[in-house]
Amino acid sequence: MAGPVQSIERAAAILRLLAGGPRRLGLGEVAASLGLAKGTAHGILRTLQHVDFVEQDAETGKYQLGAALLHLGTSYLDVNELRSRSLNWADALAARSGEAVRLGTPLEGQVLIVHHVFRPDDTFQTLDVGSLLPLHASSLGKVLLAFGTADPDPEPGLEAYTRHTLIDPERLARALTEVREVGWAAEIQEMSMGEAGLAAPIRGHGGLVVGAIGLSGPVERICDSQGRPRPQLISLIREAARAVSRDLGAARW
Repeated sequence: MAGPVQSIERAAAILRLLAGGPRRLGLGEVAASLGLAKGTAHGILRTLQHVDFVEQDAETGKYQLGAALLHLGTSYLDVNELRSRSLNWADALAARSGEAVRLGTPLEGQVLIVHHVFRPDDTFQTLDVGSLLPLHASSLGKVLLAFGTADPDPEPGLEAYTRHTLIDPERLARALTEVREVGWAAEIQEMSMGEAGLAAPIRGHGGLVVGAIGLSGPVERICDSQGRPRPQLISLIREAARAVSRDLGAARW
């Protein structure tokens, strides 16, 4: 019986390394971490990049997991499991924040709402489970776009829902880079005037993003007088995302 293929073992080790941390890694860092010659590491990274399992940042030359691999990583996760693992944490987030909470996953270039907890007050609210949100104009969608969990709509042009909607590809790309850096996304009057939202990524095994959890409400409650998201709400949303991620097996969360 044939033994293990060394090049595949090394490729798997590189993928695990890239999945295990929140930042991009340079060629030297990858080689040193795995005890590989730079030439060997570079050859494997180039091959993984060719099949879209790895992406290289054009400015820094550093590597991160590619969108194709992220899509494979989410395919095994049943949406019902994601929802069931999130129920208690979503309820707690709504109670602590005083805002509505939604759980989203990608579906055909949009965000599918798979769970919705009403804002804990007596105002009229409509259940959003099963509804679809735009990726570029929602905090949930920005998270999924930023971490490669969802593909943008293939149709040319982005729809402007309000005058604040990010429809310029370069501005949107910069916003998504910031989402990856800070670990959360905001949407301030980009889909509906007077409304704002925050969201954070939910991760599964290996640290791969499998969905997003977010809260939304009137802009004056989500943001301060300067129009900036309130730090306490950011902390709450990130804590909830980490809790769900731990329940899904994301060891580093």
